[in-house]
Amino acid sequence: MNNQVEIPAVMLLGTPGLEARAKVIASSGGLNQALASGALPKQLNITLSEALVLGLLKQGVSKYLAIFGHGSTDLGEVLRVYTEAGVTKVFNFRNEVEMAHAGTALAWAWKEPCAVVTSIGPGALQALAGSLAAACNGVGLYHIYGDETTWGEGYNMQQIPKQQQQLYGQMTALMGQSYVLHTPEALRDALRRGTQCVNHPVKPGPFYLMLPINTQPQVIDGLNLEALPEALQNTPTAIADMAVLKKAAEALRGHSRIVFKIGGGGRPFAGPLRKLAERCGAAVVASPGSTGILPDAHPQYMHVGGSKGSISGNHAMANATLLVAIGTRAVCQSDCSGVGYPLVEQVININADLSDLTHYNRTIPLQGDIGAVVDQLLSVLEGMPDEQSQPRSVWLEACAASKAAWKSFLHQRQSTPPLFDEVWQRSVLTQPAAIKVVCDFANEVNAIKFFDAGDVQANGFQTVEDDSTGQTYTESGASYMGFATCAVTAAGMASTQQYPIAFTGDGSFMMNPQALISAIEHQARGTIVIFDNRRMAAISSLQHAQYGKDFRTNDAVAVDYVQLAGSVKGVQALWGGEDTASLREALKRAHSHPGLSVVHVPVYAGERPEGGLGAYGSWNVGNWCDDVQQRYLSSLV
Repeated sequence: MNNQVEIPAVMLLGTPGLEARAKVIASSGGLNQALASGALPKQLNITLSEALVLGLLKQGVSKYLAIFGHGSTDLGEVLRVYTEAGVTKVFNFRNEVEMAHAGTALAWAWKEPCAVVTSIGPGALQALAGSLAAACNGVGLYHIYGDETTWGEGYNMQQIPKQQQQLYGQMTALMGQSYVLHTPEALRDALRRGTQCVNHPVKPGPFYLMLPINTQPQVIDGLNLEALPEALQNTPTAIADMAVLKKAAEALRGHSRIVFKIGGGGRPFAGPLRKLAERCGAAVVASPGSTGILPDAHPQYMHVGGSKGSISGNHAMANATLLVAIGTRAVCQSDCSGVGYPLVEQVININADLSDLTHYNRTIPLQGDIGAVVDQLLSVLEGMPDEQSQPRSVWLEACAASKAAWKSFLHQRQSTPPLFDEVWQRSVLTQPAAIKVVCDFANEVNAIKFFDAGDVQANGFQTVEDDSTGQTYTESGASYMGFATCAVTAAGMASTQQYPIAFTGDGSFMMNPQALISAIEHQARGTIVIFDNRRMAAISSLQHAQYGKDFRTNDAVAVDYVQLAGSVKGVQALWGGEDTASLREALKRAHSHPGLSVVHVPVYAGERPEGGLGAYGSWNVGNWCDDVQQRYLSSLV
């Protein structure tokens, strides 16, 4: 007796007309052109999977980063047909966290819309974990996950083993905005909410679409393609109440010691913010993610401030009486857990998000698009006399002195010769010296700098000397280990060419070494520099600072990263050496390579202070909590 089930031919062939529609769209130059010319009917009977692909095309999404599984076979078939026709591009990966990071980098640094596709179960959970970087840094992209079937016929393999409906939808909704396509006809609503999230003008983020396994191949009858929403277009908003603007202008006139603290939301508005800072005589302090907001040499730019911070950035924060917070979420490490402005009496906050706008006490809230609000504020200030020019000169002179001290300190630490390291049992470069060499080289070749989490990240944002935003991407929102390594792969998927250099520690690199394979597969050209100190140095130094001893932050296992990386065909693996000249020569060789290069640099980790760049602020962590919290209670703002 034959127990095999015969599968109807139509199921194997897919929806009739799928290939024809893909070819029509390709030959017409795009979906909108095909609809406008009548080559493609406006109303179709098509599956949810194909409708989703067409709907995302209307929003400019044609690039998919995918790991297919049993929870996404139908969507995968549609993408196969559309990719073979040249309408979409699909980039396959080996690990969902790696894939999520690459998608975040593509949308963040290269400004290209994209979608991440995974199956049900562990793959979706890993992609969700990786999406934390996008959520924390305000990067919009689609995440499309397979989901359990809607009929409730019994447990689906890899679903959460709990008798409750739509658990994946509930989890993703905690991370951001989420939609379960339980009903295929709800696609229009899902895509409208999707573009409102992915293209949100203030806080974009990942939008999670749950595709149940059995609804993907369901046919939507009479779907009107013209009714599917296009990408969100936003109009900048300004202040309607002139009295509030005048109040803010009066505060700017009345204070001589003004600090601008600019977060990631201020990155697109460097020009207007520079004009406002110069008009007000304000010291400008960056967050780790907003370096380059003013040119590094600008006399009013005081570098980064916060729990790690800098001499000059933290000096400006600690001595200002007026804080102008711009596009910032006031993250703990950015404002020293709320105690970074002990002398501030008044706050002006420019932000479009109400909760961030009103985070501090004594705030004059200027809610709206940062560029539009700053232009309004400049117009109001233009008609007002400047009564604080002399005191402001004194303020900026004091800030300039602290900046000079910081620059002198940086030069000293970055010029420190190799130090003897107990683990390496020989003299190796300090991390500040090595990072400085790579930063300088990156600026010379106009490379994007991606910084990974940990000690590399902290020393990195203290080191960078950017003259514009977009030169550096520091994933400080989530500090997700492995992000920078994966970000390099995005260079091979991007339509525009810009060379990336990833700054990563040995621990961060090992989170996603399979990114080497993906980078080669997708023809990414770039360099990954591994700063190898054989430990979690950021945590070791914190343990030493708080308790005098480090504990379980290293192991005794040595790794030959040159041999490891070189085992991947196509990767040029280089030894970075133990002095600055050798490192620079390795970087030149890496940059001349037509593909991916990896440079391994051993760096010092130990208790000698010249091995790092130090910390200059407060943080509500460990045995510092009582002190920080007491100061927070007495803080005016």
